[in-house]
This record gives sequence, structure tokens and C-alpha cells, in this order.
Amino acid sequence: MALKKGADIKPAAGKLGILMPGMGAVATTFIAGVLAVRRGLAKPIGSLTQMGTIRLGKRTENNTPMIKDYVSLASLDDIVFGGWDIFPDDAYAAATRAGVLESKLLDQLKDELQAIKPMTAVFEQAYVKKLTGPNVKKGTSKMDLAEQLMEDIRQFKAKNGCDRLVAVWCGSTEVYRKPSEVHSTLAKFEEGLRNSSDDIAPSQIYAYACIKLGIPYSNGAPNLASDTAALIELARDKQVPLAGKDFKTGQTLMKTILAPGFKARLLGLQGWYSTNILGNRDGEVLDDPESFKSKEVTKLGVLDHIFQPHLYPDLYGHIDHVVRINYYPPRGDNKEGWDNIDIVGWLGYPMQIKVNFLCRDSILAAPIVLDLALFMDFASRAGMSGIQEWLSFYWKSPMTPEGLYPEHDLFIQLMKLKNTLRYAKGDDLITHLGAEYYD
Repeated sequence: MALKKGADIKPAAGKLGILMPGMGAVATTFIAGVLAVRRGLAKPIGSLTQMGTIRLGKRTENNTPMIKDYVSLASLDDIVFGGWDIFPDDAYAAATRAGVLESKLLDQLKDELQAIKPMTAVFEQAYVKKLTGPNVKKGTSKMDLAEQLMEDIRQFKAKNGCDRLVAVWCGSTEVYRKPSEVHSTLAKFEEGLRNSSDDIAPSQIYAYACIKLGIPYSNGAPNLASDTAALIELARDKQVPLAGKDFKTGQTLMKTILAPGFKARLLGLQGWYSTNILGNRDGEVLDDPESFKSKEVTKLGVLDHIFQPHLYPDLYGHIDHVVRINYYPPRGDNKEGWDNIDIVGWLGYPMQIKVNFLCRDSILAAPIVLDLALFMDFASRAGMSGIQEWLSFYWKSPMTPEGLYPEHDLFIQLMKLKNTLRYAKGDDLITHLGAEYYD
């Protein structure tokens, strides 16, 4: 459903439940972070919904409110956490095992974290070959598993007194799969669930269950999930917002910052070599070639869409773009990304740029989970449904309506996001024309 200017946005009243399939490093870092911010123990750095501002009107008016004050977003105090995982560890034990956050912080949040326990998960070894765990559902069919998830959701909502729910996939990367016939229509997908089709992945079962219950759904991994014709059809029928896919955190974030600058100055590009080492559960999963293929596809598509080689063949028509990910257990969650960029300047003279990003993967992902949960809840209350392209800012591989290419330029993405908020509130869009036209 299209957004109307000055939409009638329902207030963010009552509790918002955030459901997460996968309660490992990313999810527990997010949960602990929100609890810490609630207590005044830390700042929500990296979160647009909590720390971002938005300009309204002319620059001379100096009207720049906080985004969270401008639009109706759920308060952090009103958030309730839930989810599923193949391991039965509570959020405190899972966060301790993940090793992202220091025990000094986790111990202050211990009681609250220990109270958050994962529900039994839908899991299929064929889709995540490097992991196995005991906290797994059994069912007579994949439709039975979907119905079990829906019952989990109903019970969670009732037990926690939630007024609204959103879901954000924080689980592992599944093996690479292309859409098949079972994904082509909702009727075929539901028949595939009843027949336990091998082509239906666990992430798709979660997406189906959530969308079926009218819950906004975001896919934080690169695997095929809600981005199929069948589930887009279901989202349209249920008027549910969808967004994805694959959180834009480390190396790809840097690409969507640097590449627009090269293109703006019309500097040529010969090649971009990227390699990563990481040792967390994500690294272990991506050590499987089929899971890595899912990640590689989302990471490789960024540069083509930013540089538009069909429009600039002399500058970007022959780029060697290579991406590698290596599992290295000693590094844990502290991923290191190296980039070697071969650019070309005036008269064809070559230059090089080297980037070494020692990032903390879950620290970068956690505020994305928060922002997506709050913005997707906002979208639902504003009557927006289907693919939420305005949230491309957060994704390596943004979903787009059929026939449209994704926008990867981070700065255009941010402008699109903020203008969508202005439009929803009935305010003028910011065009950045000069003062002689419109200030």
C-alpha cells in the first residue's frame, strides 16, 4: 500500500514485542544494548532512531528535531524481547558465549538477560551445515512447523501483553538458493509447506508465519527468505511491511560510503579486492562454500549498481571485484576487513587506496536491528505495506519493487529515508536546491 502524504499514523502506544529468529551474537548484543541504554549505562551510538536528527523547512529556520521526537516511534521502555534459537541458552549465557560485550556490563544486566529464553527453533541441517543444536522443533510437515511458530507468537504476545509485534531475522546465513517453482505463488508455497518441499528453507517458514499473522518482517541475512513472489503476495494480502536483506555493517558499509565519492568525482576504477577474517558463529557458518555463496552475491552487487558501468563504460566498464571471507577463530566477533582499491585519475594514471577496517560485527549490527524494528513498526502504523524501499539504508542487498534496481549509495539512501518521514508527516521534502531557488 502506497504511503499518503500527511498519513494518519496510529500512535506508538503500548508494548512492542521484537521477535528474533536466531538469538546469538547480534541479537544478544542488541538486547543487552537496549537494556543498558534504558538504565543509563551507555549511549545508543549508531542508531538513527535514537541519536539522529531531521531538518524541516529552510536552513534559516533552524528547525532540526530528533527523529524520535518528530515521528511516533516506540519508546525503548516499551520494548519486549523474544525469539528462537537452536541452542537453549538464555540471553545472558548466549551473550557471554558470544564474547562481544564485556562481563562488567553483562553482569549489571544479568537478571533481565537470564529471563529471556529462546523458544525452540525451526532448523534444517541441509541449510546451515556447520551448526547443530538441541533446541529444535519436530513436526509432521513444514506447514506444521509454521503453525507451531504461529502458536509461539500468539503465546508470546499474550504472556508479555504486547500491543504490536515486529520480527527481525538475526540467524545464520543459509546456503545459497535461487527461487524455484514453489516460490512463484502463495498457493504453491503453501502446498510446498504441506508437502515439506526441500526448496523451502527454515528462514522462509519463519517469514511465512510472521507475515501470515500480520507481523512486519525484516531479513538480516543474505539467504532467500521473504524476497520471493509467494511471500510478497502474502504480504500484500495481509498488508504487511517487508524489508531486507543482509545487514549492511562492515566492509559493504565502507563500499557504499567510498564508491559514491569516487563516482561523484568521476575517478575510474580498475579493481576492488576485499578479504575478511572473522571467528564468530557467522564466520564458522560462512566457512561452508554454499553459505558463503549467499553472502558473496549480496556483497558483489553493490559496486555495479553504484557505478552504473552501462552509463560510464570508460570509467567502470571492466572492474575486477573480488570478495573473500576466511574463518579465523582467534578473531572472534572482531572482524577485520582489508580492501585494496585500484583507481584511475586524470589521463589514465593509476592510484591505490588501502582500507583496513578492524570492526566489531555485532556492535555495528545491533543498532540496525533496533532501527529496523522501530521503523517497520512505524511503517505498519502509517499504513505502509509491501517492500519498504525507503529502508535500503540498512541493507547490503535492498529489496525493491519489481522492475526497479536497488539504490546502494548510502547518502541517497539516507535522503530517501528522511524524505519518507517528512512525506508521512505532511512536511516539505528537502531538495538541497540553492538559496536562490529554495533554501
